[in-house]
Amino acid sequence: MAAVSISSSPITQVSQHAPVNTSLQPQLLTRLLLDLRGRRFSVDRETIMNLPESVLLCLFPNGLVLSRQSQAFSDGGENEEDDEVYGVDFDPECFAYVLDFFRNASDTFYGTNTSPGLFVAQQHLLDGSPSDFGPSVSQNPLLTKQAIIVLREELEYFAIPPKGGKALTDEHGTANQALLDIKHKCGQNVMDKRNIFTALQRNVHKENNIAEQHLIDMLCMSGFNRDDEWGFRAMEPSRCCISSIALVLLKTGIVHHPPGQNGERPVTIDYNQMATAQKLLLFWRKPARKCWWDGLEVDLAMPGESSILVKLWARRVWTLELSLV
Repeated sequence: MAAVSISSSPITQVSQHAPVNTSLQPQLLTRLLLDLRGRRFSVDRETIMNLPESVLLCLFPNGLVLSRQSQAFSDGGENEEDDEVYGVDFDPECFAYVLDFFRNASDTFYGTNTSPGLFVAQQHLLDGSPSDFGPSVSQNPLLTKQAIIVLREELEYFAIPPKGGKALTDEHGTANQALLDIKHKCGQNVMDKRNIFTALQRNVHKENNIAEQHLIDMLCMSGFNRDDEWGFRAMEPSRCCISSIALVLLKTGIVHHPPGQNGERPVTIDYNQMATAQKLLLFWRKPARKCWWDGLEVDLAMPGESSILVKLWARRVWTLELSLV
């Protein structure tokens, strides 16, 4: 029986190193055009990638694609990316708040075309010797990046109206107008309570939870104040849900002193504060979540009206994260 040559085999006739047609490879987008509930944002790729992981998960719950998916229909024009709009179900005011904060933090740290940033003044710290920061000070990301603490709260509230009242549901479970009014007033009651730590501190006193008290203490040592309010807080449309977010610069212990007589600005490090700040590196790209229930009795009566006591339950989910820009 004659041997079959390798070259004549139908299995091996196809070249194993076929040239790659680069024109069919997906193009990486330099900018994304996002439509957030009717408001459009044009955001460059680097800005998107610097956003907190927890925010990206809300913006793109099915994953973020940074390459063009409709390559077969593109004509190669310079402005073709503007035609590809990504619809996102996220509050546009919250997104604008995050973008503005990150942009201002980056300009302050790295500087702009007209003014140098803090990074220029502290570059000499990278030449330090091995210390408590690790094998080398230059490997400490808090010296070369601007760190931002990201704290988010997703709050769902449930109103239990008094018995015998007019707030009812029909046989299909649809709320009547009286019940809808109570839900709206309860939502406004929660919205008006903008202090970040009040609910968690109340839970600490109720449960005597030492770990939660340590969380509050650590956050207040690292950039927050105990009487701080949420930077952004809003009700979600058509839902009994309130979304809040607060952003603060991490206190790294790097102190930029006023300029001296020679015009130079001395820079020193508070090593105790730096050690505290480094603990928050555990939350870099690794958001941590905490969930708890909070119950209160609130009076929804207007001035001059009879008391309307409603039991208000809230399920709060906190997400804590550290971002480096």
